[in-house]
Amino acid sequence: MGYRVYPVTQTELFCRDYTVLIDGKEVPLNSARVSAVPFNRYWPGHQRQIEQTELINFLSFSLDAPVTLEIVPHKPFERVELRPASAELGYEITGEGHIVVTLKKPQYFTVEPYGRNHALHVFADPMPQYDIDQNDPNLLYFGAGEHDVGLIELKSNQTLYLDEGAVVYARILAERAENIRILGRGILDNSRNKEEILFEATAKTEKEYIQNAIRYHAVELNFCERIRIEGITVRDSLVFTIRPTACRDIEIQNVKIFGNWRYNSDGIDMHNCRDVLIENCFIRTFDDCICAKGLDWRLKNSFDEKGYDPKTYEYFKNLHVKGCVLWNDWGKCLEIGAETCAEEMCDILFEDCDILHVTSEVLDCMNVDYAEVHDVTYRNIRIELDEVILHPRVQKGEEMTYADNDPDPDYTPILICVRVSYHHLWSAGGERRGINRNITFEDIFVSGRQKPILWFKGYDADYTTCDVTVRGLYHNGVRVTSCEQYELRQDEFCKNISIS
Repeated sequence: MGYRVYPVTQTELFCRDYTVLIDGKEVPLNSARVSAVPFNRYWPGHQRQIEQTELINFLSFSLDAPVTLEIVPHKPFERVELRPASAELGYEITGEGHIVVTLKKPQYFTVEPYGRNHALHVFADPMPQYDIDQNDPNLLYFGAGEHDVGLIELKSNQTLYLDEGAVVYARILAERAENIRILGRGILDNSRNKEEILFEATAKTEKEYIQNAIRYHAVELNFCERIRIEGITVRDSLVFTIRPTACRDIEIQNVKIFGNWRYNSDGIDMHNCRDVLIENCFIRTFDDCICAKGLDWRLKNSFDEKGYDPKTYEYFKNLHVKGCVLWNDWGKCLEIGAETCAEEMCDILFEDCDILHVTSEVLDCMNVDYAEVHDVTYRNIRIELDEVILHPRVQKGEEMTYADNDPDPDYTPILICVRVSYHHLWSAGGERRGINRNITFEDIFVSGRQKPILWFKGYDADYTTCDVTVRGLYHNGVRVTSCEQYELRQDEFCKNISIS
């Protein structure tokens, strides 16, 4: 077949930064709103200012044979980056200033002639293979065009199918369901999901700002089993994009999470789940990209009040994240925590992932509650650092702008961070803390002028970070073997930290 471009349904979002041709034929582009600067605010009844965002283009299609992309930026440029670098995409720049890319297989990547701003995002999927019967009474089908739905509640054995060209304005909820699927190559657009204000925040406290509204996640799954999410694009989540809680047997594949710019708009955040595979996804978020979490203490209290059996949600086990491409605009990339209300969080593997842009901690374990976090591996992770990394900041006044913060041109985010600590917002408030043990970072490749920073922290002599191995850390292709090649921050409550 070669390739198939998905039809574009024009919405109120419109951007025209590029013209793109595939094998000589012009193809349509979609648009999304993303964050332009890493400037957050603890939400006092309204979102970030729209001036802190920008509109960008993305191209969505599928292929099963090599194609040639001719990309025409509409503004002059001097050089271009194609990320991830590990994809080794062949390209040339013609005399007319066109970028010609040879694409041999399905790949998610960015074309960046203007740095991290106004990048073209290319989502080249594998050809879809779905066993969809439109006469199936358990099928919820949305075809090409706009659909203003509001809330979609999925029940057991149901499939939600977003066909090519569909733009579905909705949020999804499933409670105690099994055998559910969310499939297709359409767009789940969460932009019409708005917060419900409970009271006007007056005191300048972060906790009040966070608790003064009801906000719903784009895809919320509670106490569900056997879940498959494949192929869709989720745009402009209000809070977390995909949030399974106390779920098991989850597969999330070839999903594109994109257009996140609002406060706390994470990617995939899982609370005390089991047996999860996240594979070959593209995730660009404002806040954290992928998080393994225990329960937020408020959520745990609500489950207790409803009489849920604690044995069903006190553990997080068996997470495998592989082959994903990540871009983070303010938060963290691959994280455990911060919420860690769980007896154990273990058997977690992040591998073979590319991180295109970062602002805060990159590979992070932030244990702020009582979990025993153990047997965690980060393996074969490739991180690309910008020449100048904008410092993530918090807006503290309506008139305050990002430039007022005088960003530090030498700011360097922490590359590897493992800590046990108390957090004034996210800890449960009790005296009980957790421990971190048997955590491995293996074959971590970082490129950029900044020296890698490693930070290890325990809470006290009883709640420690121990048995952490960093084996095969490479900076610009050179293996880091001496302490002069990295910056180490470590306190007295850490044991058996090995860097080789």
